[in-house]
Amino acid sequence: MTDQELVLIVEDDPNIADLVDLYLGKGGYRTIHASNGAAGVAAVRDRRPDLVLLDIGLPGGLDGFDVCQQLRVHSNVPVIFMTARDDEVDRVMGLKLGADDYVVKPFSPRELVARVEAVLRRASGHDAPRSTVHEVGGLTIDEDRHEVRIGDKPVELTRREYDLLLALVENRGLTLTRRQLLDQAWGVDWIGDERTVDVHVRQLRVKLGENLQLHTLRGTGYRLA
Repeated sequence: MTDQELVLIVEDDPNIADLVDLYLGKGGYRTIHASNGAAGVAAVRDRRPDLVLLDIGLPGGLDGFDVCQQLRVHSNVPVIFMTARDDEVDRVMGLKLGADDYVVKPFSPRELVARVEAVLRRASGHDAPRSTVHEVGGLTIDEDRHEVRIGDKPVELTRREYDLLLALVENRGLTLTRRQLLDQAWGVDWIGDERTVDVHVRQLRVKLGENLQLHTLRGTGYRLA
């Protein structure tokens, strides 16, 4: 992250916009603000931000879904939805329209900044080779070989266990809800009980033991240290 990165906040609630602006400023980002969808589309065209924080419930003729759809016609700017809607249909629609992530209100401003950093890191890596070997605690995850090792000893994981572990590794340090883990490891079209994540987490803990430095946040989700 550099202090030159510009974040566009498309949010009609001035209190939320000011809070997000405050924390992004502390994080070293420059910000601009649009209070409706049409102004947001114009700001992307005119100011070319590095990332857009986009509320779904916007006033006027364009809601957040409309804005994201219009942006994807001519721009690959990363988009994070900020939404009070926690319905699965809304999350799936947002991701299908091309959003990179979403946060559900009320959210932690610090976590929102961390998500901005994570999405920008992923976006900046699109043009450069990305390491496919991850060292986390006592674990080595090799994406090319689809292999997990403790030291030199390979560990047998199911496909779902591996995909879940990789989602946690790629978002290391961030708290992920069960729904976010399902979207990343199972796919946004997967329909089922969110508690299936807990089952697979238990299996990972049995197989990986203390090498998996995974914290449970009650009522929220999981965070890999």
